[in-house]
Amino acid sequence: MHSLPRARVCALTVLASLIATAYAADEAGTTSASPATASSPSSAGIAAAPADAPSPGSTTRTLGVVRVDGAAATSLPSRIPTTMEGLTGEQIARDVNATDAEDALKYLPSLLVRKRYIGDYNHAVLSTRASGTGNSARSLVYADGILLSNLLGNGATYAPRWGLVSPEEISRVDVMYGPFSAAYSGNAVGAVVDFQTRMPTRFEAHARVGYSQQPKAFLGGDRHYDAKQASASIGSAEGAFSWWLNVGRTDSEGPPQTFANRLISSGAPAVDGKVGGVTAIPVTGAVQALNRSNQPWVLVGSGTQYDTVQDQAKVKFAVDLDPGLRALYVFGLWSNRSDGNSRSFLTDAMGQTIDHRTSGGLSQPVIIDGKGYTLGAGDFPRTRDELEHRMHALSLKRRVRDGLGWELSGSLYDYQSDRSRAYAPTVAKLPDAGRLTDQGGTGWTTLAAKTTWTPGGSDHTIDAGLSQDRYRLRTRVYALDDWRRGAPGAQTSRFDGDTQLQAAFAQDAWAFAPDWSAVLGLRGERWQAFDGITQSGVNTLLHPRRAQTAWSPKAALSYGLGEHWVLKASTGRAVRFPTVSELYQGGFNAKGEAINNNPDLKPERSWTSELSAEWTGAGRDGLRITLFHEDSRDALYAQLNVATNANTVQNIDHIRTRGVELSGTAAVLPRWTVTGSVTFADSVILANAGYATVPGDTVGKWQPRVPRWRATLLTQWQATEALNLSLGARYSGKQFSTLDNSDPNGFAYMSASKYFTVDARAQWKVDRQWTVAAGIDNLNNYQYWNFHPYPGRTFQVEVRWDY
Repeated sequence: MHSLPRARVCALTVLASLIATAYAADEAGTTSASPATASSPSSAGIAAAPADAPSPGSTTRTLGVVRVDGAAATSLPSRIPTTMEGLTGEQIARDVNATDAEDALKYLPSLLVRKRYIGDYNHAVLSTRASGTGNSARSLVYADGILLSNLLGNGATYAPRWGLVSPEEISRVDVMYGPFSAAYSGNAVGAVVDFQTRMPTRFEAHARVGYSQQPKAFLGGDRHYDAKQASASIGSAEGAFSWWLNVGRTDSEGPPQTFANRLISSGAPAVDGKVGGVTAIPVTGAVQALNRSNQPWVLVGSGTQYDTVQDQAKVKFAVDLDPGLRALYVFGLWSNRSDGNSRSFLTDAMGQTIDHRTSGGLSQPVIIDGKGYTLGAGDFPRTRDELEHRMHALSLKRRVRDGLGWELSGSLYDYQSDRSRAYAPTVAKLPDAGRLTDQGGTGWTTLAAKTTWTPGGSDHTIDAGLSQDRYRLRTRVYALDDWRRGAPGAQTSRFDGDTQLQAAFAQDAWAFAPDWSAVLGLRGERWQAFDGITQSGVNTLLHPRRAQTAWSPKAALSYGLGEHWVLKASTGRAVRFPTVSELYQGGFNAKGEAINNNPDLKPERSWTSELSAEWTGAGRDGLRITLFHEDSRDALYAQLNVATNANTVQNIDHIRTRGVELSGTAAVLPRWTVTGSVTFADSVILANAGYATVPGDTVGKWQPRVPRWRATLLTQWQATEALNLSLGARYSGKQFSTLDNSDPNGFAYMSASKYFTVDARAQWKVDRQWTVAAGIDNLNNYQYWNFHPYPGRTFQVEVRWDY
């Protein structure tokens, strides 16, 4: 039997004990902990992209100075001694049940993607240390330097465009935690995720087919929910020219996501088969439960059960114009056709399904356990989405030579076609009426020029750049006589607007002593909002043009403490400006007063700091502990506007988050590696002039959807040269969905619960070309919620062919 080096035993023991402590403390309701945090060093199994190697014979250490853009040779080095985590494409394929690109982030510390089913295109937002799943605009996601984050809004429906990256084309993915690089906007306050995708060096071809099945969804009935996926890639390199083509299709059935409900206290007494003098149908099948406030209610039906077909295509062309100078063009096409279905749980004495149209009208009185309720069209939503989005990106990069490198880049993301039909009858003579929401013309553009320069004989490396990002929202809502196929009728509402962010930055990485490195940076931004229109019915509001300037300093310091230890400290200011939808998308009340929109929003202003100690052992062994602190002023959240009595995006005066993160990797045996993380975050609202229900009711409460405890664990065993086995676990503790924490029952529709899930995967390389993998996500079938239900136990199998 192999004996383990003492350092490895200690690292593994510390990691396991802290994960167990986190789980036990959270289960016991512990609400305090020592503020210490951790992250994996660059040599760990889940690790940062490697720093530049020293010149031959040099003894200078890089002290954790890393590339933000990963290890791709064409990426400019933006060196920041701060927390970085990452995975290679090989590790993802081997250890992770990755059906979508966002699955690559499953086991990285403090991250959560709110993915509800395979192919989730409109709710799979990213959560980070100090940001919940309702704050999508507090993180950035890139692929090959192309912005995938949807910064048109902030919330569940503004998910990154994950579908433009297929799991099998990922070369590596890296995450930088916090706003510590001056190269990124204030949206990086949570994290920056950067996917690097493959570019061939010779002729190669690949194909993959996959099948997944969730046998039974919670409250979803007895049917199973399947997903079928197929993709193919081909590419080559001849001389200075290389190209890559990837196409894929996902055909997915997701479980129900919404549930029609009635508070039992709202039911009217039924007398002689009538409710309020109106004949009602006695029914069975309603599900009795407690809502998120622990009030008894009944669930009478399900909705938003998506049948989705997605097609994705990407082509990349690269030309090496000169040694170290490369031009790259990327075109991406993503289309989505989804039908959202609903069904009633209720049946009468004859077994007939009862819904709002049973008696031929738009409403149906029913009797449940002696109480009367009325079913309406809103209880059984139906939708049909037809979307086609296109992406273009062009870059010219010069790799660092003779101390100088530069990059020119631009991208366009266009909602070429974006139509969503919804069933919404209002009068009996139009029983199939609805509305059409058309966002054609919406999208964003980015332009950037960056350079990196190391003066000859200098210990300084200077990064600098200019950029401009523009976001365009165009939303038209029309009435439909026939919600499925009808032509657009009268326009009922309109939301337009643009925002633009122009920025300049400079950053100096200075190795001022053999064991010391410092980075100082400054980012200046000019933000503008213009052409804002909010229109609903006969009411139209034209919003004035706005402009604001902000400066965001950054600083980081690292010190090599002995042969294996590095100490790091980072701090940075981030200014997150309001998005177009937060400013302009709203409506009017019966008095003609504008509600839900707030064109006068102030930007979020956050100071984030962290202090880390990293230990790097032999091979892949490593341990990181990080203390982090974030202080946010004017945080953007939806809450009650007392003037209009409507929920509106407003500024919360002060939110503070502080905590500790530990991450590490231990090679227990030559073929067995364990990687894990534990995070404690104390995120509290300290001041709020607005309120959710009554004055002061949010002060001292937890920030929504930021749990106190999180943990991940991934074990990988190379059983033979051909067979790899992995077992993963994810844990998240108690959390709330509301600003005033008025939802103590996390295990209910519209709430957010704790969870503990276990995942398993086996990968068998049959030969050089064929690979078979099978896995189970949520092996223990844990039933948990984040407003909508998360997936239950899901079986997966895939076959890959590589040439």
